[in-house]
Amino acid sequence: QVQLVESGGGSVQSGGSLRLSCVSSLQTRGGYCLGWFRQAPGKEREGVAVMDINGSPAYADSVKGRFTVSRDNAKNTLDLQMNALSPEDTAMYYCAADLSAPPGTCAWYATNYYGTGGNLGAWGQGTQVTVSS
Repeated sequence: QVQLVESGGGSVQSGGSLRLSCVSSLQTRGGYCLGWFRQAPGKEREGVAVMDINGSPAYADSVKGRFTVSRDNAKNTLDLQMNALSPEDTAMYYCAADLSAPPGTCAWYATNYYGTGGNLGAWGQGTQVTVSS
């Protein structure tokens, strides 16, 4: 069973930056998607940024140019650098994985995932990000 543990959330003022980190026990030679998702109060969970086994990133339109996802294979971490944060980014952020996704199919999670569909079989406990105006 894959374990995902997030860290790095907190409170920041509008325009500020935060860096989230997800440590995973993911060890698969097959295809997978590993990424960041978020859920704001009263809203559906949505994809933010994902990466496939080849390291290809994909981003939600709302975060393009502000967020950067990166992976450190030696440390088994997936980081999310968030810059130019706005109150609209306030949410619980989760790390999640689809353990059977072929390469080239992960972008769907960043652009079309709103809480249903896909095959996200592993989730972290979440880390809160709060951006004040």
